[in-house]
This record gives sequence, C-alpha cells and structure tokens, in this order.
Amino acid sequence: MTQVRGRFAPSPSGRMHLGNLFSGLLAWLSVRRSGGVMVLRMEDLDPDRCRREYAEQLADDLRWLGLDWDEGYGLGGPHGPYLQSQRTELYQAAFQKLEGQGLVYPCFCTRAERLAASAPHRSDGQVIYTGKCRCLTEEEQREKSANRCPAWRLMVPDREMSFTDGLQGPYSEHLERDCGDFIVRRSDGVYAYQLAVVCDDGAMEISQVVRGRDLLDSTPRQLYLYERLGLRPPAFYHVPLLLAPDGRRLSKRERDLDMGALRRRFTPEGLTGLLAFWAGQLDKPEPAVPGELAGVFDWRKVPAGDITVLPELLEA
Repeated sequence: MTQVRGRFAPSPSGRMHLGNLFSGLLAWLSVRRSGGVMVLRMEDLDPDRCRREYAEQLADDLRWLGLDWDEGYGLGGPHGPYLQSQRTELYQAAFQKLEGQGLVYPCFCTRAERLAASAPHRSDGQVIYTGKCRCLTEEEQREKSANRCPAWRLMVPDREMSFTDGLQGPYSEHLERDCGDFIVRRSDGVYAYQLAVVCDDGAMEISQVVRGRDLLDSTPRQLYLYERLGLRPPAFYHVPLLLAPDGRRLSKRERDLDMGALRRRFTPEGLTGLLAFWAGQLDKPEPAVPGELAGVFDWRKVPAGDITVLPELLEA
C-alpha cells in the first residue's frame, strides 16, 4: 500500500484562527493515523498580504499545539522549496503547458466589466464569467494590451466533473455552467491559487488533501487542471467550517479567536480537546494531546455539516 502523503498549507497573511487550526488538526490526525508523511507548505502567493514573520509565527503556533511535520517549512525536504513565492518557475512551466494546448487566453475585463458581463450569480454569490474575452482576435488583443495588462483565464469545456469527497460524499459541477473560465494568472503576473495548489500538490506527491468545506467547489476546476497537466489528483476530505453564533464564518480578517488570544486562554491540551470534541473524536471537551488522538482517529465520526462555536465552550 502506498504511504499517505498529507499536507497543511496555510496562508501566512496573519495569525491562524480557530477554523484554520481545526482543519490543520484533522489533516494531521488523518496522516498520523495512517502512518503517513506530513508536509507543511506556506501558500504565500499574495505579496501584498503575506509576510515571513507570519510564517514563523504560524510554525510556532503549530509546534505549541503539538502538531509536527516531516518535511516542509523550516525543515526542507526532497520537494522544496516549501514557500509558494519561491516556486514561480514551476507555475510558469505549467502555464506554458496549458498555453501550448490552446487553453489559456488574455482577459482585459475590469471588475466592473466582469460583473456586468457575468452569468447569473450562483447561490453562494460567485460570479460566473461568460467568456467575453475568449473570442478576441490577435489584433484586438494587441490593441487592448497597449492600455491594460491582462489576466489569463483557462478555457473550460462543456463537461461535468465529478468526484467523491471522503467526508461530503459525491459532488459534481458542470465546468462551463457552474464554474466558467477561471483565472490562472493575475494581471500583476502573480499565479492564481487554483493553478499553484495543483502544481504544488502534484509535485509534492500529496495523496490526501484535508481542507475547509468552503473549498469544495474549487475541486472540479482543480481536477480539470490535474488532468490537463498530467498529474495524479489526491483524495479530498472537505471538513466543516466553524461558525460564530450569528452564522458568520470565522476569519482572519475579523480576527476571530486567533492564536494569540487562544494561547492566552488555553493550554495546548485544552485547545486540542475542544477541537477534537467538535470533530466527533471525544464525547466531551476535555484535555487531550494530538499523539493520543491519532491512534483512535476515525473519519466516520467527523460531522459533515458546519459547527457553531458556542461562547461558553471558549471560557477556558
């Protein structure tokens, strides 16, 4: 049996919050339960938001909780570098491969134009791009390039893309209708998350991806990229989101329960036990250590639906 290779790939754009930690713990437990290899990668694509000091703090917070890793940030390994900002050549090569297949095209639309020319929004509010720039002639592209640097989109086919998630079950999207042509390189030259994450997980031989349920609808697009780039996709497990009592998703932007506050209020064992309780691994929130939980971790006990974080449970 091939050894499981899992990863935790946070963005060092601020302090981790409780939701990040929940996904990270489940990823770690799943890998350790199977005796696999854990990789820590920093997804620092955005130069305006990501900082090295955040990456250092993130690594320190993981060590504080008792979540170690076998290769990756700070350790190195055979698949480095483990900072996305240092992997641009890999993304460029993938972009050129897609370009050689005639699948990418420049998009000159402003945000306002994208909204005006979009298909009806999906139920989650996502705009579906209708392909306005897909049929521009080379002359029209040159004219527009004189005034605006384009983003680059991947042309998707009229095709259903389906997979079975390890926690959420069967999931399917029609690429053209539900996703639309999506950006693989921004107008500032930064490669988009969808392309980078596929390149990285493929190159690092990741076989299991555990991440938040909010990324479930990204998976069909990524599976299409895996296919076009000739890479083997991993198994996916999309875990529930942690919600505030008013229904808001916990986020870095609003500084909900970040690790600075959590470390002042909890011991590592206390916080681990609370997260494990929410994940269905404990009958009640009581102190626990990750190493002990790994031996009895069971995906069948993890709830599929989102979890409301009750304030009284955070009174350490």
